[in-house]
Amino acid sequence: MVVRKEDIHILVERLKEHDQKTVFDFLQYLIERSEKKPAGWAEIDKAKPDDKPLTEEEHRQLNSDAGYVTGEEAKREFGLQVNLP
Repeated sequence: MVVRKEDIHILVERLKEHDQKTVFDFLQYLIERSEKKPAGWAEIDKAKPDDKPLTEEEHRQLNSDAGYVTGEEAKREFGLQVNLP
């Protein structure tokens, strides 16, 4: 979808001043994000695979319900308006 720059300018002009600052910050973020190369992924691709078997502690943590939050609990706690699994 192509958006005309004039339409963006019109929308920004309609915003209150503090919201214009938010838009400005977000646009700066988008520009910086698009100019940066995701170096982190390149490093991950170069890393050797972790083929060590899990320790007993890691197995225990994976099989534990500690820290698990159901969708209903998250919805209630964070006031979400969507249904989570």
